[in-house]
Amino acid sequence: MLCLTLAGAAPAPPASLEYAVKASYLYKFAPFVQWPPQAFASPDAPITICILGDDPFGPMLDDVVKGQHVEAHPYLVRRIRAAARGMGCNILFLAHPTTQSPAEALRAVAGEPVLTVTDGAAASAGGMIQFQLQDGRVRFNADEAAAEASGVPISSKLLDLAASVHRAAK
Repeated sequence: MLCLTLAGAAPAPPASLEYAVKASYLYKFAPFVQWPPQAFASPDAPITICILGDDPFGPMLDDVVKGQHVEAHPYLVRRIRAAARGMGCNILFLAHPTTQSPAEALRAVAGEPVLTVTDGAAASAGGMIQFQLQDGRVRFNADEAAAEASGVPISSKLLDLAASVHRAAK
């Protein structure tokens, strides 16, 4: 399914199509992450996707995850004003943070079992996954080392789809 999303993006996508593809990616990343037990308060706790700052998705992301699960974990989307330790996010999306810089947000969750996804200007700050537009398609780079350092290793199947991968030292 992830490959189909890549193939479906047209050259120079309008912003709504671009963010529809990114919304789809955000929830499709979760099954490709090895979540440690401490990432969830209970065996059926939701996978929480947090959007930091200005929300480029509107209701689109909520609609995409509605009724979706990874094993016993349903999805929950939250909008937050700042990243902090223990905030209960499994996936943290940073596009245009308004209350803290992308670097500050990433430092706030460093070492926590949180998959960080950056976009636009925030991508230059890092993140485990960084969205980019390449030849009119939504692609992503992955930082395997950062993901493993935070205890959320990314599956090789997902890493194989990345435009580039910063590998963890073996």
